[in-house]
Amino acid sequence: MAPAMAMAETFDIINYAVHQGHGVKGLSELGLKSLPNQYVQPIDERIDMTTVIDEHSIPVIDMSDLSDQKVADSICDASERWGFFQVVNHGVPLKVLDEVKESTYRFFSQSAEEKNKHSKDNSPTNNVRFGTSFTPHAEKALEWKDFLSLFYVSQEEADAYWPQACKDDALEFLKSSEIMIKKLLVALTQRLNVKEIDEEKENLLMGSKRINMNYYPKCPNPELTIGVGRHSDVSTLTILLQDQVGGLYVRKLETDSWIHVPPIEGAIVINIGDALQIMSNGRYKSVEHRVAANGNHNRISVPIFVNPRPNDVIGPLREVIESGETPIYKQVLYSDYVKHFFRKAHDGKGTVDFAKI
Repeated sequence: MAPAMAMAETFDIINYAVHQGHGVKGLSELGLKSLPNQYVQPIDERIDMTTVIDEHSIPVIDMSDLSDQKVADSICDASERWGFFQVVNHGVPLKVLDEVKESTYRFFSQSAEEKNKHSKDNSPTNNVRFGTSFTPHAEKALEWKDFLSLFYVSQEEADAYWPQACKDDALEFLKSSEIMIKKLLVALTQRLNVKEIDEEKENLLMGSKRINMNYYPKCPNPELTIGVGRHSDVSTLTILLQDQVGGLYVRKLETDSWIHVPPIEGAIVINIGDALQIMSNGRYKSVEHRVAANGNHNRISVPIFVNPRPNDVIGPLREVIESGETPIYKQVLYSDYVKHFFRKAHDGKGTVDFAKI
């Protein structure tokens, strides 16, 4: 039974939100008047709106004619200067985008008991994980987000283990985005002197994929907490579908300023991940980003993380080094890199130091 809204001292927030599967959605629906102490972030981790600059925005790129070298150049330029950009006319049907957003709401509208069947303690596979915050056991303050994480192995495995509430739409989003992802990677790697993405290179760049469904419920005192803390992604590329609420902020390179990424109907947000920063020897930038909590609206997002395979060794690409560059990153086992990321709280760009020479 839900506790009284007064949040009696005997109420165990962590047990309720983390272990029982209610998450922050459950806390939000209690009608709390103030943010639980467990979610109050240190002042330097909150979003200071005085550091948000309105005169800059990340590029918006029309992908309808990638045969035009100017379009390919704009993708590469954005990846070097911003690490983030939005794409329109990307080839992913708008119906697919709408349906995967609907299924995200459908999954999170289920009971805590139903969602908790997919928690770390209960899921029959490590490839399906429902949870809340990021790494609750390692965080000094929790993040105001619930999530479902689905690592794609095969159609058969997804049919067996992915939640029925969202399985088909998540798989369709994965499938429908593949051509767009390959086009982006062709453009990006050509600037790295890669003449052709053969099977070996394709496996290195996009040999595994994970799709997440994120739910950010309305929050009391949103200015005191964070939806997602400062971090960069460990992926090659991240393909992000966001709704119309907004709240994603990106750090402007080499500054302490932040830029809001405004929702554009039908657009997809693309960002460079650590793996591609390493493979490009630092040419392409994996940039810090974070998500604000919202006091008025529930927000969802659906990222696809395009990754190397866990057993791949990543480092600066051979073609990059052969062009005369001195490597600034060592060769690292990708699974070791990912484990390093997930064993700690979000800490900005701290993970990439793991690969530096």
